[in-house]
Amino acid sequence: MPTVGVKRDLLFKALGRSYTDEEFDELCFEFGLELDEITSEKEIISREQGDTKASGASDVILYKIDVPANRYDLLCLEGLVRGLQVFKNKLEVPRYKRVSPLSGEPQKLIITKETEAVRPHAVAAVLRNITFTKERYDSFIELQEKLHQNICR
Repeated sequence: MPTVGVKRDLLFKALGRSYTDEEFDELCFEFGLELDEITSEKEIISREQGDTKASGASDVILYKIDVPANRYDLLCLEGLVRGLQVFKNKLEVPRYKRVSPLSGEPQKLIITKETEAVRPHAVAAVLRNITFTKERYDSFIELQEKLHQNICR
């Protein structure tokens, strides 16, 4: 089972409420997940204040959650939050559709013969109108790595 690590405070902010560790463990169990580990790490905080810089460290609580092998949509903070909100009836199940680019010309993913010998299957997506914060970008890259470690192995 893949394990996803999420920062507790970011998770609770995205869910719109806080839970005790026991409450969140129960929510995971009801949803079919396992809260495997609760740990902490030091996060370096740096702020620029005028001409001076202040820095320090704070403890960040991490939840490590085991995700079933068939639920790749839950391998990142955003997917986990969406799944839990749908489960709690706070969000409707998303409906995705293909949208053609404004130019009308579809983009192509071209696989060379050399690549096809190593990776016979490939999937691509074009994301438009997305604003990445550092946290969202890090989550996106981590999701790609999790997908690579699980599906692409």
